[in-house]
Amino acid sequence: MKHQIMEAEVCSEHHHHMNLHVPQISPDDLYQLADLFKAFGDPTRLRILYTLSEGELCVCDIADSLSMTQSAISHQLRILKEKHLVKARRDGKTIFYSLADTHVATIISQGLNHVLE
Repeated sequence: MKHQIMEAEVCSEHHHHMNLHVPQISPDDLYQLADLFKAFGDPTRLRILYTLSEGELCVCDIADSLSMTQSAISHQLRILKEKHLVKARRDGKTIFYSLADTHVATIISQGLNHVLE
């Protein structure tokens, strides 16, 4: 199998084609954004988030829906909670999980639309 080396696309002359005013993002905000996308980078976490986009569920319902153990789901939910992507509500002994806000559903929906195009 031959490997092709692609040449980088660059301007032939160094000059500005337009006057860009790109808003600056702090290094801390960029780090947090990268960390957010890391959370979305795991297929199991994405499956959990996609399942929760249908509504609030407890760990056992998520586990049954995804054919996984409750322990594995709990571990991933802990990460998703730390990243503020899901929230929890206790009702007696049961904890119900849901997406933290509409932004999470939008990110999933937009990402899915992008890959399905």
